[in-house]
Amino acid sequence: MKVTGEDVRAFVLSLPETVEQFAWGMPIFKVAGKLFLTLPEEETSMAVRCPIVDRDELVVAEPDKFWIAAHEAGNPWVRVRLAALDDRAELEAIVTDSWRLAAPRALLEDADQ
Repeated sequence: MKVTGEDVRAFVLSLPETVEQFAWGMPIFKVAGKLFLTLPEEETSMAVRCPIVDRDELVVAEPDKFWIAAHEAGNPWVRVRLAALDDRAELEAIVTDSWRLAAPRALLEDADQ
């Protein structure tokens, strides 16, 4: 399955309190005002929140799928090549993890019930 920017957008906007905006020449997505995903490179990849330790492990394990943009090296973000994703379930897991890292505690508690 080839994942597209529209697939990402459709799933992202299904998450609670998520909005799409446009900044830095690309679509960006926020939950409760906090950035958690961008669609750079003409929507052929996405940048998501990811703890630095986990991010570094992902890049080493699957460099064709994950990489770190130079300007994000010191921040908890990783880039994901959409064409390299295995399936929609993988897309949803990655996006949900990023959303959870940005969402406020009260929203997470509501989502977990």
